[in-house]
Amino acid sequence: MDAELLELQRQFESAQQAKSSIRLSERNVVELVNKLQELQIIDFELLHTVSGKEYITPDQLRLEIEAEITKSGRVSLIDLADIIGVDLYHVEKQAKHIVADNVGLMLIQGEIISQSYWDTIAEEINERLQECSQIALAELAAQLHVSSELISAVLEPRLGTLVKGRMEGGQLYTPAYVERITAMVRGAARGITVPTNLLTVWSSLQQLLLEMDGANGVSVEGSFFQSLFNGLVKEGEILGSVRAGVHWTPTVFAYAQKESVDSFFSQNSFISYDVLHKLAISQPKQYLQSRYPEGIPLDSVFVHPSMIEMLDSAVEDAIEQGSWIDCLSVLPAVYGGQDASKLLSLCPSVQRAMKSMKATILGESCILSNTFIKNVFDQIDKETETFNQARPSAHGLSDSSHSVNEHKGGQDTSHLPERNETIDDDSGSKHVIEKGQKKKRGKATGSSKAGAVENTSDILEYLPTKSKKNQRKNKDASSLQVADAKSSAKKDSDKMKEEKLNIISEEWIMQKISQLFPDFEGLGGQDDPDTFRRALAAHLRPMLLTSWKERRNALFMENSERRRHLLDNLQKKLDESFLDLQLYEKALDLFEDDPSTSVNLQKHLLRTTATSIMDMLLLNLDMDNKMKNGIEVEESQNLEPASLSAGDRTSIAKSLPGSLSAKAVAAVEALEGKRLDTFLNALRAVAEESGLLLKKLDKKLERTLLHSYRKDLTTQVSSETDPVALLPKVVSLLYLQVYNKALQAPGRAISVAISRLKNKMEDSAHKVLLDYHTATVTLLALLSAATEDEEDCTSDRALSKREFLESQMPELKAVVLNNNQT
Repeated sequence: MDAELLELQRQFESAQQAKSSIRLSERNVVELVNKLQELQIIDFELLHTVSGKEYITPDQLRLEIEAEITKSGRVSLIDLADIIGVDLYHVEKQAKHIVADNVGLMLIQGEIISQSYWDTIAEEINERLQECSQIALAELAAQLHVSSELISAVLEPRLGTLVKGRMEGGQLYTPAYVERITAMVRGAARGITVPTNLLTVWSSLQQLLLEMDGANGVSVEGSFFQSLFNGLVKEGEILGSVRAGVHWTPTVFAYAQKESVDSFFSQNSFISYDVLHKLAISQPKQYLQSRYPEGIPLDSVFVHPSMIEMLDSAVEDAIEQGSWIDCLSVLPAVYGGQDASKLLSLCPSVQRAMKSMKATILGESCILSNTFIKNVFDQIDKETETFNQARPSAHGLSDSSHSVNEHKGGQDTSHLPERNETIDDDSGSKHVIEKGQKKKRGKATGSSKAGAVENTSDILEYLPTKSKKNQRKNKDASSLQVADAKSSAKKDSDKMKEEKLNIISEEWIMQKISQLFPDFEGLGGQDDPDTFRRALAAHLRPMLLTSWKERRNALFMENSERRRHLLDNLQKKLDESFLDLQLYEKALDLFEDDPSTSVNLQKHLLRTTATSIMDMLLLNLDMDNKMKNGIEVEESQNLEPASLSAGDRTSIAKSLPGSLSAKAVAAVEALEGKRLDTFLNALRAVAEESGLLLKKLDKKLERTLLHSYRKDLTTQVSSETDPVALLPKVVSLLYLQVYNKALQAPGRAISVAISRLKNKMEDSAHKVLLDYHTATVTLLALLSAATEDEEDCTSDRALSKREFLESQMPELKAVVLNNNQT
């Protein structure tokens, strides 16, 4: 057999050395191989090399890959493709098969690594670890170009064999170093006597290691300390309990904690949850319930049943004596309002009293006997009896009587007739002269006589008076019935508003309680010292409102007749005043061609007659509203009303109910305007809303009023003794004689009014009137322009001018009276 084998080798060698006479090209060889594959003569897979000049079988490729792995222990697939000269795809394919068949190999991130390689690496790591006591896995991973997880997985089974060390928190430590750190952890844990956060302890140990070892010291993670600590606790070398992994409570503290709680609770029969929180007991209520099953858990304290017995005795004594008690006053300061409320509910005496309606709990901690509450109610109820007599009104005036504005000269104007604005007697005029003589005055601001006239022209403003006889013979008798019908239509809505009236507020009741019982101040705790008074006020308010409403309903019946009488009188006064205003309005037609004078006349009517009407209307409507709401009104308010200030008018208008208030405010604002028709429209709206009628002036009434006005004015001119007050009355009487119009002219319009009489009377008579007007203006200018230095001189001139006017008075009266007879 050996001879045959040797013969074959010889023949094969000679065949290889023999030169072929026929040579095949590379292309022919490729075609030949492809043909053999088609004929399935070559029935195995052939792989092309990267150069394309060689073929290699998968088995050969696998053998070469295994040879490279055995050679280096760690090889990259990319390097294998370059070494063998085969495409990376085929290398990866065969590498997966090789790794799958051999458990000692692993394919990681494009590299095939054998276990022998890791054994070598582990030996190297062990040598390095013994030199420096600690190595970070991240550092090893960076050096080996692998992940830290892979390093950890590879080294873990080799710890204690190839690697003499311990792995914790991404670090490798030597056994000696571990023992050293364990001793530090044991000492620190045994030195702790109070609940402590372990993270703080580990931080302190890390700082200590840095100080001991300097810059070359080993960095230790907190997780390593924690792992060693857990081991010591498990082995029983340190005693205590760990909560949430980092909160350490030593056994010695738990014992002291228990002793402290037992001592406090046995001495005081209660213990606050705050005390347990300070002792680091996180769930105090559950802790106490488990230790003292007979105790009673409240919101902020845990109490012994003996506390209920003590409180029950004090409460029972207060109820029997018809008094009250604040439980917080007999309980320790640590008790809260809700704690006292719960304790009260557990007291047998409180349960009996509540069942028999002998006591009431107010707020959270106060219990009052019903006898005491009745006493408080009776005393405060007496205070509410005065609400219907002297309750402050919304506009700041007293309900019992409105304040009366006094005249600038110090005289009370409430006795004057309805239509007066200046002084109508000798004493008044003399008072003006004397005042000009004796009182110090400032210099006039204007340099001309016209300026003085402008500053003093308002003294000439005059609204003539007339008697009230025979003025309302034709009054509509049905006006009161219409007003009553309209007011009754609002009866139901007024009652609904009345129910919402907050007449007795809790704040008012609280003030009365403080006045009657100062001891109630501060009851309720520091958060809200008014808790008890507010609760008592809320309890008493429905009772007080019921009592007050009963008295008010009785007053409603009494006020019903008074309201009817009030509205009847108001309708009469309103008819009379409104007819007069319409009469004066007709005189404005004479000055339509002079806008400036027309505005002055309208503003004068607004300040005088219109203001008087509005004041009368507001005061009477306000009085009616109070009566309707059950407020006591004195009979003195039914007298002739005085004039109001602008602020009073607005305040009263705003205090009226509903839409009437808005319309009344609009009417008050119209008084400050320049158009009389604007005020009349607003007045009609107020009258319509309040159910009153405004009588229209017809021809018959106009003739009657003008005749009465003329007669009364003639009497006033004949009896007038004041030379200043005579002039406006004379002008008004002349306009009645000439134009049959009732002119009401202010001082600044007298001159224009006199000029319009020039062609309506004899020249001599007009000259007398004009001279008298000039002298009057001069007298008033002297009085206005007088200064301290010139007082004597000016007074003499004023007296001289006044004597001249007095001498001209008979002539002026003769002119107007003779013209009147004509």
